[in-house]
Amino acid sequence: MTTIEVDKAGDIAVLKLAHGKANAMDTELCRELVARLEEAELGGAKGVVLTGRDGMFSAGVDLKRVAAGRAGYLREFLPALSDAFLAVFGFPGPVVAAVTGHAIAGGAVLAAACDRRILNERQGRFGVTELLVGVPFPLVALEILRCAYGTERLPGLTFLGETYAGGEALARGLVDELAAPEEVLPRAIEMASRLASVPSDAFRHTKAQIHRPFDERIGEQRAGDDAHVERVWSAPSSLAAIEEYVRTTLGG
Repeated sequence: MTTIEVDKAGDIAVLKLAHGKANAMDTELCRELVARLEEAELGGAKGVVLTGRDGMFSAGVDLKRVAAGRAGYLREFLPALSDAFLAVFGFPGPVVAAVTGHAIAGGAVLAAACDRRILNERQGRFGVTELLVGVPFPLVALEILRCAYGTERLPGLTFLGETYAGGEALARGLVDELAAPEEVLPRAIEMASRLASVPSDAFRHTKAQIHRPFDERIGEQRAGDDAHVERVWSAPSSLAAIEEYVRTTLGG
């Protein structure tokens, strides 16, 4: 089943998340995102725009799948989630997030993994809410957030799980600009095209330099952290908290 629709705007590959009502991230979506980004690079795309449907970028991890699949599902899903984040973060050309609506938890990390973020000014909230569910993000997600927003801002972003609409998200630096709903995608394509006009070798090298400290920490620490995060997510108390969150908040 296709979970990502692919289009082109000149030299820019446009990847639209099209996976259920909320673009919730499950193993299939994560693996397809990795594949589509690889295809874009091999196909000669000079840049990428990552977007969602009207009013929804991504609501983050599909907690209903986690509640149903439990530890066995988490064993395959959590590495796939980190791989998807890294595929966006590590794309050598410019990647722009056309944040068409809500970008929550893993959805916010996906946007943070991009080089620029343009948010729907009228609809959609942006925030990192994973701790409200009772589980931590893996190292890859935290390093991507650290790169985008700086170490000193991580406690404020993560501990309370607040979400922010248009103007406040912009004021807090979570996104780079706001656009009217119908202009979010065109503006993102325009920005990706502008960034792609920079000589590719120079852009690629500069992006790699910016990312290097975060990539190095991921390379050194991911294996141990991934194992710890899997244990935390798979613990009976965590699964019970996820099931309760699904029941009371998601209505599942």
